Amino acid sequence: MSDDNTGQNVTDDIWGAALSEQAEAEKSAAQESQVAGASVFKDISNTTPVQGGAHPDLDFILDIPVQLTVELGRTKIAIKNLLQLAQGSVIELNGLAGEPMDVLVNGCLIAQGEVVVVNDKFGIRLTDITSPAERIRKLNR
Repeated sequence: MSDDNTGQNVTDDIWGAALSEQAEAEKSAAQESQVAGASVFKDISNTTPVQGGAHPDLDFILDIPVQLTVELGRTKIAIKNLLQLAQGSVIELNGLAGEPMDVLVNGCLIAQGEVVVVNDKFGIRLTDITSPAERIRKLNR
């Protein structure tokens, strides 16, 4: 019977050592990722912008395309009414005439503006723009 207890103690010690080693490895990996994250992402809020308003550390992302959307308004419509739409149908939106339109980048509100027509083309004149810090904060969500 003493041989069984000794074998059991050896097995317990091996498992205990393995679990302890795994816990230390996970703790070490977590610390390394925090250090790596700190070195990759640095605070750019206090850096001075270069010409054009961009930060020098952001130059490598300036050519990335994003989806810009100008939203006139929204509405909910039943499928039966949607199927009845035809050319010339009018859909009532929740926005009022003359209200500023929302300008969204990748679905995040960054500005508001009003419709303008220049050389028979529609555009939007921005009337209210969120601050650069607020825009970055919204894009990080």
